[in-house]
Amino acid sequence: MRAVTRRQVLLGSAAATLSALVGACAPRAVATHTPPAPTSAVTAETHPTESPPTPAPATTATATAATADAPTAPPPTAPPTSAAKEPSPTPLGAADMAVVRGADPAATGAVAAATERALAAIGGIERFVKPGYDVIIKPNICNANHGPEYASTTNPEVVAALVRMCLGAGAKRVRAMDYPFSGTAARAYVTSGIEEAVRAAGGEMEVMAPMAYVEADIPEGQDIKRWPFYQPILEADLVINVPIAKHHSLARLTLAGKNLLGVIDNRSAIHRNMGARIADLASHVRPQLTVMDAVRILMANGPTGGNLNDVKQIETVIAGADWVAVDAYATSLFGLRPEDVSYIAAAAERGLGTTDLDSMEVAELDLGGMAYIPRQHP
Repeated sequence: MRAVTRRQVLLGSAAATLSALVGACAPRAVATHTPPAPTSAVTAETHPTESPPTPAPATTATATAATADAPTAPPPTAPPTSAAKEPSPTPLGAADMAVVRGADPAATGAVAAATERALAAIGGIERFVKPGYDVIIKPNICNANHGPEYASTTNPEVVAALVRMCLGAGAKRVRAMDYPFSGTAARAYVTSGIEEAVRAAGGEMEVMAPMAYVEADIPEGQDIKRWPFYQPILEADLVINVPIAKHHSLARLTLAGKNLLGVIDNRSAIHRNMGARIADLASHVRPQLTVMDAVRILMANGPTGGNLNDVKQIETVIAGADWVAVDAYATSLFGLRPEDVSYIAAAAERGLGTTDLDSMEVAELDLGGMAYIPRQHP
């Protein structure tokens, strides 16, 4: 851990901005909790962003047509890209990762305030967004079946807050997108509440067109060396990964690493040797910023859920430049450890991030106060 003086710098600088971020949010007590371990359930899915019930055999990656009877064409070959963009270094006085509690979805503005507070604690959105940037936000909008209260899709207020912050930092364009496995993208965008929230914040929703996938080499790939990626993701100046923390019947958890399946085609084949293949994909598309929605989390019957009894409200937003570390922390919300989730362990082994949270400055804050909250190891 870094010296205590660094925490003092963070707390002192953060105090000056708290009133602007959280307004009239009153101090809140943070309750400790020990979530039960998730139960296992298999959900039938088609063309999944999440896992199908049984792994599909590996096939030659081709672009998926928009409909079952639409003609297919070989995807264009992508030129060499610099998709693996490195995040900016942590500024002096900022935390490596922030965990903000108190994002009560029933309190007006609380979720947005927690998102803003988390970004302020790790150096501000300006650390990631420069004037003129083309920004893509990748939430989890995996299905068109349920609204945000069912905790299967990312909280729209988290996404909207990021859109506003990016535009405020001078981004020229901010788009949000995902490739749902259940229902159409247009319908899923509406049902999730994300389309309305993004447009109100000044951003754009983009339906991921099949012809925009390109075959790209994965230089650091071990199990897969080439795959069809959504080309705008490879070309964006900044990619922000905004998953929701939830149970998954095959992967155990869907977190930031699993959320990256929404930027590729031929996703069913990834579920063969899943941990290694997600790490391969993540080595090529490295979001410079990850913001984890844990306002509500799905404890069982993921990835789609559908039963409010499976939803736990923990009012938390986690942010950091290292998606592996963010995922490692999120496993504790489910009573698990990073090594319990194959793609987290594989990514850490490859050096794509760290699961050693004791080596990081982790700011754990209550939205209504400024004190560090001691981290509870799972």
